[in-house]
This record gives sequence, structure tokens and C-alpha cells, in this order.
Amino acid sequence: MIELADRIVLITGAKGGLGSHVTRAFLNAGARVVGSSRKIDDADFGHPRFVAIPADLTIDGDARALARGAIERFGKIDALVHVAGGFEGGSPIHETDDATWDGMMSLNLGAAFHILRAVIPHMRKAERGRIVAIGSRAGVEPSANIGAYSASKAALVSLVRTAALENRDLGITANTILPGTIDTEANRQMDPQADRSRWVSPDRLAELALFLTSDAGAEITGAAIPFYGAGL
Repeated sequence: MIELADRIVLITGAKGGLGSHVTRAFLNAGARVVGSSRKIDDADFGHPRFVAIPADLTIDGDARALARGAIERFGKIDALVHVAGGFEGGSPIHETDDATWDGMMSLNLGAAFHILRAVIPHMRKAERGRIVAIGSRAGVEPSANIGAYSASKAALVSLVRTAALENRDLGITANTILPGTIDTEANRQMDPQADRSRWVSPDRLAELALFLTSDAGAEITGAAIPFYGAGL
């Protein structure tokens, strides 16, 4: 079992369907977790090593306040696990409106840019850090009728890869996990007839995030890691 005692881990989207599994996994591994979602409270996890800081990461000021709050509370950020994001689709490109396009870019790319820009300077100062972002299989294998979502997730892969290249000499790693359909309550409601045995386990995905933030994952950076489960 991976041990992350005394590590300070900032998890975005901590209250979501996947984020809640990731948050519990890091708490179980001994980490101190700063968890963020738009609406979140310490009581949502009820753990002595969990601190909630609400933030809307599509707003740059919120991202900066989140990073500052973590530093003020714990003095450092050892790892950032960026889970926050969203999905909207269902239309071909020629029928996709600006609101859908802009929304996906803001939620899946802009939010990541804001939190990376806020956190990386603290990691550079410490000359150590781990960054893990949750992307999507659609970012490298797009499907019809989800163009805005796929494009935003493809850009996320590029953004995180760039962060890896810019900070590789300072002990900072940055990687993206590319899951297929994750077995969350929201996805079950969206597709109730699906064969969920082929979906990605959120707990298994959390285990990969744990590994990438641990000392054992120190040699892995700039990677976009497929995590498709049985849904190949």
C-alpha cells in the first residue's frame, strides 16, 4: 500500500463522483488533503486530515485563493490532483453553439490553466511537486457529436505535457490520466442500460493517481496514460 503520510495534497473536484473516491484514497494513504469544489465543507468527509476550500476554478481569483489557502494552512503543496471538469455534448460541430464550446473550454481547460498557474510557483520554490490531471479517452480518441468536450480534453493533455517540460529540472512531475467511461452515479443515470462491467472503476483510477504522486512515480512525467478498463 502506498503511504503518503505528511504529504499535502490539493484535490480539485473533490466532492464529485470521481473526486470523492480520489479524496478518500488519499486520506486512507495518510495524506493531508485540501479538497475543493464549488460547494464543499469539512463535514463532507468528516476526517481530521481533510480541509475544504470552496472554489470555482473557472475564475482565476478563486484558483489563486485556493492555492494561497493551502499554503497558509500547511506551508506547502506536495501534489495537485486536478479532477474538476465536466461534460456537455450531443451535437455535431456544425450544430454546436458558442455557449457549449466556451463552457467546455472554460471548465476543462481554463480551470486547469488557472490552478496550474496558481500552484506551480509554490512547487518550483520547493523544488518538488506532483501534478496529476484527469483527462479523458476522448481527448486522444474523439467520438462524433462531442467535439467541444474532446477538444477541451485534448488541449488539457497538451497543457499538462507543457507543464512537465517546463518544470522537469525542478523535481516536478506532471501527468494526465485518460479514463474511459467511469462508473459514477452520474454516468449510471446518463446511460442506465450500459454494461457497467466495461466501465472504469473510480477506486482503481484513484490508485493510479496515488502511485503517480508517490516517490515510486518520480520517473514518470509528461505522460498521457490510457485507463480504459475493459472498454477497449
